[in-house]
Amino acid sequence: MPRKARRAQLLGAALEVFVAQGYHAAAMDEIADRAGVSKPVLYQHFPGKLDLYLALLDTSCETIIANCRAALESTEDNKLRVGATMAAFFEYVSSETGAFRLVFESDLTNEPAVRDQVERVTRECAELIADVIHEDTALPGEASHLLAVSLVGMAQVSARYWLTDSSSIDREDAASLIAGLAWRGIRGYPLQD
Repeated sequence: MPRKARRAQLLGAALEVFVAQGYHAAAMDEIADRAGVSKPVLYQHFPGKLDLYLALLDTSCETIIANCRAALESTEDNKLRVGATMAAFFEYVSSETGAFRLVFESDLTNEPAVRDQVERVTRECAELIADVIHEDTALPGEASHLLAVSLVGMAQVSARYWLTDSSSIDREDAASLIAGLAWRGIRGYPLQD
């Protein structure tokens, strides 16, 4: 199997194991078995469990940041931007892979490299949103950033709550409810001329 394909296979198997068991309970033996390879093959691609976890975490973080960027760039209409961004978070947490658990529910946040990656999601998504807020309202950078962090927190926490709540609200309706709440608040800041 080509190296790139083997790496993808190993990452897929590792994602399943880490999502199901968390970092501490996951074993490299189980990941190798799930991928259908020997442990030496696994170690040829990833020197240790932390390296493997960080590779998955990096991919997962990049996904949510890219989704946030795409949502913001999808339109010039700010109401639709808010809706698209909330929908991006809800779609991300409802993905069958469960990759969001690595980002938002990691059992390894005491590890600096993991904490940095996890915080990067909030930081980079908030920077993207803050730029839009600042451009549209001319609020100072710090104020725009604080509002943006609040919106990211609202999106992340409400999406995770929705996923674990056994509510009958479907994903689109849930994202729309939260987008409505966020829009009612953020639209109160007047647009600059």
